[in-house]
Amino acid sequence: MTLDFTGVFPAMTTPFDADGSIDFQTLRDDARRLESAGVDGLVPAGSTGESATLTHDEHVEVIEAVVDAVDDVPVIAGSGSNSTHEALSLSQRAEAAGADALLLISPYYNKPEPAGMEDHYRQIADAVDVPIVVYNVPSRTGRSIDVDTAVALASHENVRGYKAASGDLGAISEICERTREEDFAVLSGDDPLTLPIQSVGGTGVISVTANVEPERMCALVDAANADDYAAAREIHHELGPLFRQLFVETNPIPVKEAMAIRGYGPARLRAPLTRLSEQHVDDLRAVLAALDDTPDPDLQEADR
Repeated sequence: MTLDFTGVFPAMTTPFDADGSIDFQTLRDDARRLESAGVDGLVPAGSTGESATLTHDEHVEVIEAVVDAVDDVPVIAGSGSNSTHEALSLSQRAEAAGADALLLISPYYNKPEPAGMEDHYRQIADAVDVPIVVYNVPSRTGRSIDVDTAVALASHENVRGYKAASGDLGAISEICERTREEDFAVLSGDDPLTLPIQSVGGTGVISVTANVEPERMCALVDAANADDYAAAREIHHELGPLFRQLFVETNPIPVKEAMAIRGYGPARLRAPLTRLSEQHVDDLRAVLAALDDTPDPDLQEADR
């Protein structure tokens, strides 16, 4: 499969049974639901999938389940760690499980210097035969991947993308600018910044919101990629209240609640995460109800 890192790639949640084990049937059903909605790929076992509380064996089992469930969309599997040795092992196991590409969060807690950050990714890119996407989310890792490091990594033939979740639009724009001649995609990692990032050269989004509103997210990204920014802005503003509600508490707490409200799966999380606070549940229900009551005519015409 030749991967095109353009479009909407839901950052999938991992559903759990009451005993805390993975609910694989719901996971497979969710993968098929998202594929049917027209997304361009799936991203299991990432931050939204509670990767921090999955064992390495569970990582692989989640990836295998999603790969087996879908027919035509690529699977970009989370396989990062703050240990290069562990990230390399997990990446090789994810590749063997059928992943079409890998999403690697930057090393967290130990906060490597730029040289160590670049070496971390190069070691893994050299060792696997599937493309990797570099994931920058300093709010979780404690250290941002600087622009020069991201640009240097883009020259590696196996580093094909960058998930931008720093919130620094200036830095993201510079990465887009300086990698224009590379086979390298910049994907938003912040749903509210998807449209601004596309306006400076981004190709799409690895999205939390797409778990709940895949069709609208696809319509937004498709419109921006077609340079129809008026339509894209309309959908962006329509989704604005949901963007805000899905991040009132730590991701994936709100999105799991939203999926439960929509009937897509349980809202259970692994400790130390807890259910969405009651003070936010009614607001989330109201936002979802408003979206249910106001279908976007552009969505009905979208050919996906």
